[in-house]
Amino acid sequence: MPKTTPATTHRLSETKNSMKTSSLRKQAIEAIQDREPTRTTIDYADVPVYELFGQNVFSRQVMRALLPKSAYKAVVKSLDESEPLDPAVADIVANAMKDWAVGKGASHFTHWFQPMTGFTAEKHDSFLTPAGDTQAVVEFSGKLLLQGEPDASSFPSGGIRSTFEARGYTGWDPTSPAFIMESINGKTLCIPTVFCSYSGHALDKKTPLLRSIEAINKQAVRLINLLGNKQVKRVICTVGPEQEYFLIDEAFYLQRQDLINAGRALFGAKPPKGQEMEDHYWGSIKERVLAFMMDCEYELYKLGVPVKTRHNEVAPAQFEVAPVFENSNVAIDHNMLLMEVFRKTAQRHGLRCLFHEKPFTGINGSGKHNNWSLADDQGNNLLEPGHTPHENTQFLVFLTAVIRAINVHGKLLRAAIASAGNDHRLGANEAPPAIMSVYLGEKLTEVVEGLISGTMKANSKAGSIQIGVSTLPDLPKDDSDRNRTSPFAFTGNKFEFRAVGSSQSLAFPNTVLNTIVAESIDYLASEIEKAVKSGKDLNSAIQTVVQKTLADNQRILFHGDNYSEDWHKEAERRGLPNLKNTVEALPVIVDDESRKLFTKYSVLNEEELISRYNIMFENYCKTINIEALLTINMASTMILPAVIEFQGRLASTIVSTKNAVSNIDLSGQEKLLHEVCEKASKLKLAIDDLAHLSEQDDIHDLYEHAKYYQSKVIPAMNNVRTIADHLETIVDDDVWPLPKFREMLYIY
Repeated sequence: MPKTTPATTHRLSETKNSMKTSSLRKQAIEAIQDREPTRTTIDYADVPVYELFGQNVFSRQVMRALLPKSAYKAVVKSLDESEPLDPAVADIVANAMKDWAVGKGASHFTHWFQPMTGFTAEKHDSFLTPAGDTQAVVEFSGKLLLQGEPDASSFPSGGIRSTFEARGYTGWDPTSPAFIMESINGKTLCIPTVFCSYSGHALDKKTPLLRSIEAINKQAVRLINLLGNKQVKRVICTVGPEQEYFLIDEAFYLQRQDLINAGRALFGAKPPKGQEMEDHYWGSIKERVLAFMMDCEYELYKLGVPVKTRHNEVAPAQFEVAPVFENSNVAIDHNMLLMEVFRKTAQRHGLRCLFHEKPFTGINGSGKHNNWSLADDQGNNLLEPGHTPHENTQFLVFLTAVIRAINVHGKLLRAAIASAGNDHRLGANEAPPAIMSVYLGEKLTEVVEGLISGTMKANSKAGSIQIGVSTLPDLPKDDSDRNRTSPFAFTGNKFEFRAVGSSQSLAFPNTVLNTIVAESIDYLASEIEKAVKSGKDLNSAIQTVVQKTLADNQRILFHGDNYSEDWHKEAERRGLPNLKNTVEALPVIVDDESRKLFTKYSVLNEEELISRYNIMFENYCKTINIEALLTINMASTMILPAVIEFQGRLASTIVSTKNAVSNIDLSGQEKLLHEVCEKASKLKLAIDDLAHLSEQDDIHDLYEHAKYYQSKVIPAMNNVRTIADHLETIVDDDVWPLPKFREMLYIY
């Protein structure tokens, strides 16, 4: 961790005694004005960034230096060929890992896993083992490396495990390197692992992901070999997630119980200035925010996370970070690490990092754009079209497989990103709608249309853009424009799945994406094999199968504005599903087609699939329940008392004015008083209605329970908010108890 100089205090209890008002909001603003960026001793001239990168990672390079050659070769063979590691070699690796970690200052180790909470989990064990009354040694065996035994009863299981069935196991995932996590007073060796129950059921998000990676590897290698390339032995999925987030000052955050407990503002009137000036996107990064970003990068570089870009996003106080592409399993682990590092680092800078999909209404929410592709063990990107995509058979076959996968299994992909938070974002002006569609771009669209019609023509090159300034060169033009409204867009040599929510783990969306593409590749390979067996030569078989598959699945292709009402009507005409919210989306996870799909490719058995369905519905209900209780509490104890206080002040002022001054028109003030009284009464009644609805919590069927929350509780919450937000615009600013959007989004 970089050293820090004493920062300007940012606790409300230490604000200046000279403040003129007792308003906590005003105190917070004055405290923020006193802040300075947290300064660190980071200097990449002293330690170049390329030397810093990965220094806390037990990487192949580290293993090559520390392990005997035979042990290193065994580990590499295990990693590259997915073979189990010999326990004797595991002992050697464990000892080297322990020596490396202890040498870097680590005192403890943990099996770092991803239960179905959506977060990471860890239990720390010391390397230290007593060896007498006053002596101790540090030990770490291959058995401890390979397997741990955490309590499995307190994690979500969706019905797989009973409360009394506590035994669970963690198992080392050697494909994701171990790393050292630094904290204020020590360091811990973190070993990425899978997590399963005593009965062998997957209780985590990583295990199904790894299974889906194996499924797509098996089918993709089969297809490539069928196409004539016998050298390829392995295919991996690659992912590069773009992470969006908000930063607000801690002084504001600590006054907002909704942000603390729900991650989003349950109240707040639209600010006078939102994002309509379009001046925040890619604007100059404020020094305090840049200091935070640089601290995050410093920590992530040491962990081997290849963060590449940083910039302001569209909404005020919103930002984005994006890494370089990696193996999808490692990329997803790294994204979980990134969110953790951002949360911790923000607090050191007197900020709070918000990953909720829609923390503030009226402005853009946040997503996690999942850039996905496939690569073989020869270093080739399977979705790289080259200069003549119409002549690139392998690319066209894999492109066809992806198009078919999204069309056939679009509802399942939609369900994979369903959550209470994402329901606020999908379909708004910054996010794709809930209708799954595929954007290919102009050039590839011509190729696909030509294949379908059988009138294939060579495409002209994209050419260049004429700038019109003599001192500037012409800019090379990409093959197609970008479509930021599409949920699943081809962007040069990858697909960008834009609908994933910012707070989500990427594991389940990628598990689903990998599985449906594996099924589609399997389908194409089988159809080509059938055509060849029927007497067609390979090229004719490929052309026939690709042409028919594209024709059968072309309804999923759309290249216009996905936000428009016309598209919604057109999508309905095409028969594309429009699952508008989580309650509508989730049931597809356990329908017959999904069960057959996941069991066929050994990604999730029926019990594991049902458990995830149950957990996703449980999370939805719990989230809405927490938000409803918060709405009731904040409206009753903070907003309504402030409104009544203002009402009393206003009434007293009107009475005293009438007594002091005769023949004066106070109709305007009386109108305001009437409005406040009327709204206060409506607010109280709306609170009571929400409280009554929230108490009706005896529905045992998960779907019906979630449907009740979606159809009854959420509208009642929205009613409370609508009244409260209107009151915010007319109640004395000095009385209003909550930091306002106009403050939180612009003062930091």
